[in-house]
Amino acid sequence: MAFFTSAIDTLKVLVIALGAGLGVWGVINLLEGYGNDNPGANAHVR
Repeated sequence: MAFFTSAIDTLKVLVIALGAGLGVWGVINLLEGYGNDNPGANAHVR
């Protein structure tokens, strides 16, 4: 039973780390969208 407990704890840590990484990536993508460093990215806007 101890094996399952440690496996579940490890999975919890992995899921939390994955969620945090995706959250940081999403925030960075949002912030990049407000930049003016790449005019080609806004080529569809006239």
